[in-house]
This record gives sequence, structure tokens and C-alpha cells, in this order.
Amino acid sequence: MTRPLEGITVVSLEHAIAAPFCTRQLADLGARVIKVERPGVGDFARAYDSRVRGQASHFVWTNRSKESLTLDLKQPAALATLKALLGQADVLVQNLAPGAAARMGISFEALSKEHPQLIVCDISGYGDDGPYRDKKAYDLLIQSEAGMLSITGTPEEPSKAGNSMADIAAAMYAYTGIMAALLQRHKTGKGSHIDVSMLESLGEWMGYPLYYAFEGAPPPPRTAASHASIYPYGPFQAGDGGTVMLGLQNEREWKLFCEVVLHDAALAADPRFDSNARRNENRAPLKSLILATFAGLDTAQVVARLDLAQIANARMNSMADVWAHPQLKARERWQMVGSPAGDIPALLPPGRNNSFDYRMDAIPAVGQHTDAILRELGQGDESIARMRADGAI
Repeated sequence: MTRPLEGITVVSLEHAIAAPFCTRQLADLGARVIKVERPGVGDFARAYDSRVRGQASHFVWTNRSKESLTLDLKQPAALATLKALLGQADVLVQNLAPGAAARMGISFEALSKEHPQLIVCDISGYGDDGPYRDKKAYDLLIQSEAGMLSITGTPEEPSKAGNSMADIAAAMYAYTGIMAALLQRHKTGKGSHIDVSMLESLGEWMGYPLYYAFEGAPPPPRTAASHASIYPYGPFQAGDGGTVMLGLQNEREWKLFCEVVLHDAALAADPRFDSNARRNENRAPLKSLILATFAGLDTAQVVARLDLAQIANARMNSMADVWAHPQLKARERWQMVGSPAGDIPALLPPGRNNSFDYRMDAIPAVGQHTDAILRELGQGDESIARMRADGAI
């Protein structure tokens, strides 16, 4: 079966998370992704940790199905090689420091004159212009600038999201922007310039709290893992120490919760709790009543009662629980992929498609494909050896 992006070549000057996660998803759909790395050390995310058989967890997650080409772009021979490669590419993705691509002569403005069909996607913290253009941008900093920390955490202390939400947001908008640009090119024959910023990407995801605080209204309070305005909605501990998340959406569910879960149908009419607004005002006494019931039950029994009442619920799983999740196993979502340290499990991309299988190829070693790619560009053994001796590759 032909994958949607087979025949599309993507060259990526990428590091860390945003650009690599974007291009990995293009590779999932069949694109050829050539990852340009620094000779010797490669993408600095390779050294973030060594949790996956000596490999970094971030890198393993975002770099399967790619080819690694090492180039020292400060050397003329390496830069000339990159430009020759771009002459055969469909897409360039880069998240270098602001202005770095332009200084090397590989900005969209420079490249589009010679390659009008090339799509160029720039990913940065704050975008290609504006007063914040040159500020350094890391995930935690963008979570702070976009207001996420102000609504996440406890009343006493803000918290960042446990995953790289700003990087992931930018990666997703870069990915969908490139897909749209490929469709547009099919119509017009021309490439596009896509300018994706982490701030704007995460800012879009902050739409609800922004509108909640519209025209100076109070913002959503920090309520840890509970909902800011609906109760009960959040974590509750069972008698065995496990934590169950549950959420009520309406008064019908509240009555069922009292009758089936708490075994106290009369509680539904208690004037302290007979509407969501009153339950929200009286969280502390209601929480005590719920925990008193749950204390006599283990986690499985709490979940069973909630399921019987058709109340939305979930276990608060650990990473080990997710690795062993029965739903992921039943849907056969884990697949083995190669790596320099041997085969490792990887989740298939979300969204089963009956017309093709996702590409799930190996994670590359630094520079693993350099010689092969240079030979494709017409370089002979002597030229390759000279570039290696000079440190250009």
C-alpha cells in the first residue's frame, strides 16, 4: 500500500523536540526525512539522558524512520552539499537560532528564487519578527509566557505541564502547516513559507482560559488535578491507596452518583449539594463524604461502582501502567522498531487508516546515512574521504 507522503523528501535542520516531532510524523506517513546533524555529537537531544538502553528518551521518541546526515555547516563544502540536497527536496524544516538560516543563505527568500516549489517551515520560540524574535525559548519559558503556568498547579504554587507542551504544540502546527502547503502546491505549483512560533501554538491551546478571563474577568483558579468550576471532578483516593479520577457533568449524573456509587440517594437533595454551583461552593464537606465511602473500597471496587452508574472515570496510571495498558494491547498499538541499541517498542501513530500502514523504521545513529546520501549527490569516495578528513562531515 502506498503511503500518503511517499516520494516527498524532507530535509531538516533540527534539534530538541519541536522540529524533530514534526518531521517524525511526516516520516510516519512515508516521507523521506533527512536529518542534518553536527558531526560527531549530532542533535544535542541525543544526550538528554540514557534511559532507553543508553539512548535518550526524547530522541528515541521523535526520530525514528529518519536518515542521519552529518554536516558542519560552517565549512563551505558542507554548506554546498546542503544546498545541493535542497535542490532535490520538497520541504525544508529548521529550528535553528533566529536568523541563522538567513545567514547561511537558506532562508525562504533566498531558496525560493532558485527552487520555487520548495516549502520552507521555520519553527521558533516567538516567530520571525516582533520584539521577542531573538529571545531564547525553551519549553518551560513558553509555558510561562503563554500563561499555562498561571492556571496549572495548586493554589499555592504553579506547575509546568509534565511533558513538553509548547514544543508539541509547535510541532503539530508545523506538521499540519506542511501538509496544507503540500496540498496548496498541488493546486498552484508553488512552495510556501510557514512561520510557526511556540508562543502562538501554545497560545491557541490556551483559548478556553483566555476567554474565561475575557475583558478582565478573573482567570480560572489553579486547582491541581481538579476541575476549576465543576465538582466533583478530579482525583479521589480509594482505600487501597490508588487514585481514581471521576467527573460529573449534570444533575442526572449527580443523582446516580449518590445512589449507585455513594449508596446515599438522599444526599442528592442536600441543599449544600443540589446544584453544581453549590457543590463547587461546598467542596470540602462533599469531598469528606466521598472519601469516607471510598475508604472502604479498593480502586477496582470504586471503578466498578462508577462504571455501573455510567459515571466517567479513569485510573491515575503510572508510566508502568501505560506500558501495560490493556486497551493499547488489545488494539495492538505497540510495534518494534530498530535502533542503534537494538529493537525497542514504539507506539503506532494515532489514527488507524485502512488504506496504508504507518512507516515504523529504525532510529538512526549519528551520521549513519552520510556516505550514501553524498553518493546520491554525485560525490565520489575521494571527495567523501576529503570532507571527513576536513571535519566537514
